[in-house]
Amino acid sequence: MSGSFSKTGLIALLLLIGGPAMAQVELSGTWSQLMHVDRAERGTGPEIADYTGIPLNDAARERAETWDAAKWTVPEHQCEPHPVDYAPHGPASLRTWSEVDVESQKVVAWHVTHAWMVTTRDIWMDGRPHPSPHARHTWMGYSTGEWHGDILEVKTDHIKEGWIRRNGVPRSDRGTLTEFFIRHGQYLTLVSVVDDPVYLTEPEIRAWNWVLNLGYQMAPYPCEYRVETVRPKGYVAHWLPGTNPQIGEFARAHKLPPEVGRGGAKTMYPEYRHELERLLKSQPKPDAKPATPAAP
Repeated sequence: MSGSFSKTGLIALLLLIGGPAMAQVELSGTWSQLMHVDRAERGTGPEIADYTGIPLNDAARERAETWDAAKWTVPEHQCEPHPVDYAPHGPASLRTWSEVDVESQKVVAWHVTHAWMVTTRDIWMDGRPHPSPHARHTWMGYSTGEWHGDILEVKTDHIKEGWIRRNGVPRSDRGTLTEFFIRHGQYLTLVSVVDDPVYLTEPEIRAWNWVLNLGYQMAPYPCEYRVETVRPKGYVAHWLPGTNPQIGEFARAHKLPPEVGRGGAKTMYPEYRHELERLLKSQPKPDAKPATPAAP
């Protein structure tokens, strides 16, 4: 997608893939996440300083490079859930169900519960407006939905500041989320589009898949913070700019040029492979010996 990304164009494309047009489809069920893509994201998390494929700007990159995973050992962060735009990324099997008006039998809202921290979001379908820009921001934000054929489009705002990748890439509280829920029989696909004027130069587009699992039972997720590592009072996990020793580990581990891990919009597109080829060719060979100077 280019900087002139069009939501209307994406809707048209999704309608073409979505199958025969219908008023709406049944989304209720218990869904197990599929792991054939983004396995690291949906499990233990991505590698440190891997920002490839993310259209982050310099401010986001600088902030990401000061991030320290020790953040999660601090009591006030231990029970933070994933925000609504990252929650489906995982770990995240789902339970979805509708709230129906008894008299009209119209769906008033769809509800989605994520397995991680058992967060539940509400998607209002009754045409109600979004709150004032000054209203409180929450982890799940405020969502309204509308059917386009058999695809449910959901718009979400009022989201607390969060993260695009679990290695420090930030998303500001001015970010908004547009989603498309698509069901094909026993499979559920979610296409997610994050816009953020603070940290992204282009929309961040991701997609995830689940399979219907009628026997799936979501377990409770009680969370109590505790002192896991003794820290001085007021400790804030971070690296000062330019001091993070982990920067560059991703590129070194995969024998890639350092520029690759720094991400940016250009790394999203197929054409970037030409730039990558050029960078790889310009790298010194590991066993290369310095040239012997010519005799005077």
